[in-house]
Amino acid sequence: MALKLLALRFLLALISLQSAQGQEKLDPKVQGVSQDTEKCQRPHWDSRFQLAPDQENYRKNEEVMLSCPEGFQPSFTRVKCSSEIQSFAQGKPVHREVWLGRDTRGAWIRIRSTVECIEVLQVVPGTFEISSTSIKLNWTCRFPDACRGMRAMCRPAVPSSPPCEAKEVKGEEMLQGQEGTFTCSQLQPFTDYSVTIFLSPSTILFSWWFRTEETVPDKPEKLWLDRISGSLRWKALPSCKGEIIGYQLNITARSAGDGGFLEMERLQVNGSVTEHRLLEHSPGSSYVVSIRGRTAAGAGAASLWEFQPKSSDNQQPLSISCRRVQDISPSQGTAILSLRPITSEGVREHQLVVAMTHNGSVIESTCFGQPQPFSASQQPFNSSQQPFNTSQQLYNASQQPNIYVAAVLNLTAPMDFILGDGTQGQGYHNAALHPGWNYTALLRLVRRSPQSEKFTCVCYSFSVVTGHASGTWHGTVIGLVVLLALLLITAVILWLVLSRRRKYLPNKAKEDN
Repeated sequence: MALKLLALRFLLALISLQSAQGQEKLDPKVQGVSQDTEKCQRPHWDSRFQLAPDQENYRKNEEVMLSCPEGFQPSFTRVKCSSEIQSFAQGKPVHREVWLGRDTRGAWIRIRSTVECIEVLQVVPGTFEISSTSIKLNWTCRFPDACRGMRAMCRPAVPSSPPCEAKEVKGEEMLQGQEGTFTCSQLQPFTDYSVTIFLSPSTILFSWWFRTEETVPDKPEKLWLDRISGSLRWKALPSCKGEIIGYQLNITARSAGDGGFLEMERLQVNGSVTEHRLLEHSPGSSYVVSIRGRTAAGAGAASLWEFQPKSSDNQQPLSISCRRVQDISPSQGTAILSLRPITSEGVREHQLVVAMTHNGSVIESTCFGQPQPFSASQQPFNSSQQPFNTSQQLYNASQQPNIYVAAVLNLTAPMDFILGDGTQGQGYHNAALHPGWNYTALLRLVRRSPQSEKFTCVCYSFSVVTGHASGTWHGTVIGLVVLLALLLITAVILWLVLSRRRKYLPNKAKEDN
């Protein structure tokens, strides 16, 4: 009897334990199962959703409308509560709540991921194409039905004011299709614009502020010379096409006393600077000044002024008049240049640059240019070119004359230099001169600093005339002049002797009588 009672108690305990396990499986906190399988709790999806009807629980098969804020669309517009069998307990099915969504074909499908509000219009910021005059963006409509009547427009973001006035942009543009490109053109550089894509004035799908790229500035309009201080002054450029980060000045000075002297200064100044003091030169010197503004996009067009500081009249700037070379030997291909140090500031290294032309503009550009160092593959004389006409001094500007470094000199005192003796060195070649050609030799001194470059040149011009050596001809002329002078002096002496003798003879005859 006792054994039967003990077995009965064990059986009751086992049944109780199985019952507790079955209740645990039906706990609504596990696997999302609701105690009431005929209802579903409000789904915890995107917080921006608006549900209609809006309540905490929904009956089975009750349809619910989903909506999003303007510019967004839900992945399902209609959903409904449902249930499915999760497992079996004691031979009975255990249900859990699920949500079904209605697709574009009207079929109800199981929602297996979260539902969210999706942007109707997709514009990827990384795909923007912005230049100084246009803004271009690519767009994609994820819900074509929601994009009907979509428009785009481009407007200045802020009101413009002189001197940087932005022009009005053309009106609205209709966007059609599921994807495309919208372009704002004919815009002002370095200007803020607002691009808006909308369905209606109150339904904005996309809005963004853009700034067009910088471009080079306009050329300065006003530059003058302050004769009291000797400084150049100019009117600051406005930042209409970009932030003015500096000015680039090229100043060319020519001496009135020495037409072969040429000094050029190329310098950069900060964007806040609007004046520069000129170097002191002899009275009557002339200046040619070019100035251009700089932005991050580069340097703009240059304005050019020419004037003479010491003259009240508007005289033309002095032209280049190079020093003449007398001792030239066409047969040997040489010429002797009388060189002197350009400055006494202690700078010794001078370059001797040769240009096979008499053209003034080429001479100027050679002075402040960067002639290429001579290499074995480079020949300073190109036999395929025709020589210049020495009688008419013809020069074809479309042909770039040969320009080369003939020597690098450690010049500390006056010296006579033989140009064309054929010597070579690292980066230079003193090549022989060729008959029938015009030559200009530039003694060049370059001084550089972090903000400026100064090029000082003295030019010597000559022509290698075929048929005779100009040095020998000049020697012959000098010899003839000396001979004539000696003959004249001899004749004067003889005349004086004869005159005195004529006076002496009559007096002696009188004494004899």
